[in-house]
Amino acid sequence: MRAKSLRLTNFRNYETLDLRLSPNINVFLGENAQGKTNIAEALCYAAMGRSHRTSADADLIRWDASEARIELLFERLSVENTLEFRFRRGRRRSILKNGDCLKTRELFGTFNAVLFSPEDLFLIKGAPAERRRFLDGELSQASPAYGHEMLRYARLLAQRNNLLKKIRERRADKDMLSLWDGQLAESAARIVEKRFLAVKKLNMLANLMQRRISAGRENLSLSYELYGSEGEPYSVTAELVPWYNKKLEESRELDILRGSTSVGPQRDDILLEVNGVNLRSFGSQGQQRTGVLALKLSELEFLRSETGEYPILLLDDVMSELDGTRREKLLDFIGREHIQTLLTATDAAYLPAKFIGNIFHVVSGKISI
Repeated sequence: MRAKSLRLTNFRNYETLDLRLSPNINVFLGENAQGKTNIAEALCYAAMGRSHRTSADADLIRWDASEARIELLFERLSVENTLEFRFRRGRRRSILKNGDCLKTRELFGTFNAVLFSPEDLFLIKGAPAERRRFLDGELSQASPAYGHEMLRYARLLAQRNNLLKKIRERRADKDMLSLWDGQLAESAARIVEKRFLAVKKLNMLANLMQRRISAGRENLSLSYELYGSEGEPYSVTAELVPWYNKKLEESRELDILRGSTSVGPQRDDILLEVNGVNLRSFGSQGQQRTGVLALKLSELEFLRSETGEYPILLLDDVMSELDGTRREKLLDFIGREHIQTLLTATDAAYLPAKFIGNIFHVVSGKISI
């Protein structure tokens, strides 16, 4: 995977931008609030179909403009492709791949990128939703079918929750839940099975990375926590479907009272341990940061193994958050594996002494080499 050029029109603080990107490291230097992160955001949007900073596409449009565009030329498995996103105030966005209209569900896996930002340092000590988002983003890029299933599950969940509220208000009958429960259980089982397999693979990859970074002193383990299982046996979809049907039936009265579904993939978590100790609860700050770095590097390896090539790596102001040893390990890995990287920083001191690539200087939405 290689991003060859990026063109922005009225995107954030860029009126126009036309970038030719190096296949190696692309460094964007500048003070805060100059527009460095906006470049990483545009590429992240192209990969995920959403911004990591806002849920409203209107926020992406330059303040004095009515529309904006992201245009990306990239190479995947040695084949050139184009992606274009068009945003208009008060209207839905449009997506084009190679000039043809693309639906959101068809975007999954088209262009792959991994973002590492200061917010990712909360991946371990943050709420379970952060870890689910990490896993779902990774799986959606590796498998478009997974992304489609997540969209289907979200629709089913919203419909069931709406029905629960109607039942609570006595505007619907309880018997109607059986129809939604069966569909929800099947979708939940498919999602969780994929997550189990991914976590099993990530467990091996992340531990290898953790041992490299810690010079063999620490072992990192990942395990999937199925909400409500309490040690019950489960392994494959054939077992999970009846399990979910049973749990949904048992929780019906509570769900009606709350007006929301209390069991499902939207409640699960990933447990991380270092040398057998819960990393979130008892890990030191250094161990937690090493764990996050190991997770991000394992994400690169996971996507390579699933898609056949490394994704683009976006390092957004993260170098200042890592100590010298972790920065060195990260940059060594990037250089050794020849991963195309976009790196934003406020100080050139965070850069490697020798590297192959481009350095761009960013000032108020203007870029110079």
